[in-house]
Amino acid sequence: MATTLQPESHETSRPDLDVERGDFAPRTAGASDSSRLVVVTYNIRYAVGSRLIGGSLLRRVGLGWPRRRPRLVRRNISKAAQVLSDGRLMPRADVVALQEADRGTVRAGWQDVALGLAKGLGMSYVRACVPTPTDVEPQGRKWWLDFEERILRGEEGDTGVALISRLPLSDAARIELPWDTCPWRPRLAVSASVPFGATRLHLFNSHIDTHASVEGQLEQHRTVLALADRVAAAEPAVLLGDFNTLNDEARRAARSLLESRGYTTPLPTGTPTWRSGPLRHHFDWIFVRGARVRRWGVARFAGVSDHWPVWAEVEPEQPS
Repeated sequence: MATTLQPESHETSRPDLDVERGDFAPRTAGASDSSRLVVVTYNIRYAVGSRLIGGSLLRRVGLGWPRRRPRLVRRNISKAAQVLSDGRLMPRADVVALQEADRGTVRAGWQDVALGLAKGLGMSYVRACVPTPTDVEPQGRKWWLDFEERILRGEEGDTGVALISRLPLSDAARIELPWDTCPWRPRLAVSASVPFGATRLHLFNSHIDTHASVEGQLEQHRTVLALADRVAAAEPAVLLGDFNTLNDEARRAARSLLESRGYTTPLPTGTPTWRSGPLRHHFDWIFVRGARVRRWGVARFAGVSDHWPVWAEVEPEQPS
């Protein structure tokens, strides 16, 4: 059953919102091996391409090709499905945590990105969205963060986060994260569990606010941690997503907080997971608790997003 989870301190309640679901997995998927899983976090940037800054500059001078957008996004979704499943750049994904998974927006060519990717992979998915405001204009952004193509006021589409899995997804929940800057940029998380050997693996996929202060980002992490403590206290858990750690302070702070709560990551701080031209940053993370990471990597390929998929192969911890 899908639910909406929300910290008591968050003032904006959205109990009317549920979790979008779809199932394209073969009927035999639930019987497949679950003792070793490849989990992936991927900010797919609504599958519009990897040229964040260059694309922004072209749009500002009036150069764009909106009629090509639906075909472009469909092609990029297909490319992402191939990379995630063919085993060449990374092991075949079992669970994929998506961020910036648009549904029906102009910038995504009116596609449902999570649904399209789940269909291409032959998997199930759950998705939670950030509704597009209709009564307020978006606030200005810091200029160095103002390259993203915006959703237009009045659009029926929305953006969101999703979990896609070859194994059955259960206990799906939409998690509101605390924010106070702009209703066009609230962040959220989505959680669900999958079979994991003799137990379950709980996954918490977060898109942390780029524009928040370091303390504001930590408050969003604390919300997810509190919920993980509540629903996955005795079972393995993975916290992953686009943490938007823009600088060394943010990276150190996020890592320190999660490690202090019993989570570990195989990623060295500063691992490039995002690029635009010559720029590289470490935005995307995977942290585990109650599980062991056998191997991990970053699947570096161009064309779909400005982020790269980050993956980790996990298995249950062995009794000592």
